[in-house]
Amino acid sequence: MRVLITAGPTYEPLDPVRFIGNHSTGKMGYALAETFAAAGAEVHLISGPTSLPDPSHPGIRTQRVQTADEMYAAAEALASAADIWVFAAAVADYKPAHVAENKIKKAGDTLTLELVKNIDIAATLGKTKRPEQFSVGFALETENERAHALSKLQRKNFDLVVLNSLRDAGAGFRHDTNKITLLEADGRVTIFELKPKSEVARDIVHTVLARLSHHA
Repeated sequence: MRVLITAGPTYEPLDPVRFIGNHSTGKMGYALAETFAAAGAEVHLISGPTSLPDPSHPGIRTQRVQTADEMYAAAEALASAADIWVFAAAVADYKPAHVAENKIKKAGDTLTLELVKNIDIAATLGKTKRPEQFSVGFALETENERAHALSKLQRKNFDLVVLNSLRDAGAGFRHDTNKITLLEADGRVTIFELKPKSEVARDIVHTVLARLSHHA
């Protein structure tokens, strides 16, 4: 079984020293890579910039990228051969329209940045998904959580969405724990308690493998 996982943030450069990014640590995606590998899968982990060491499991191949464009190129090259796609990365929605060749110097009281939309990796690859492939997305929401997650499931052709709410204490970025709700394309909803991310990964992988045995 081949699994493609994206993890961590993306960094979109403004100039040689500055970037637009987010607080994703990559822990959830890395835990999923370890758990799938422990279940016997061959895992390709595409990681944005994180402070985590490459997973040591021999079944995991790690590829490091910086930007959303680099992450898309890496994922697109591997997607058709993978049985399972897991989009756990927090990809920047926008990037600077222009990257300055030199460090932007301080001048004036305000600085206006023009941003342009990044490619939506999961949605773009979702259009190419074959019936036997299984796609998992993540939704980190702050309001109308379930409605937003279900909308994402439909738009991006996911089979399963992992929803975490930033309103839940201990969930989301910069925590070693997570509290998730699994929403499935067939309408099934499963709510889990707050757990360490390693245990959350086991819950997700267990669900995916159970569905896959009935899928295709």
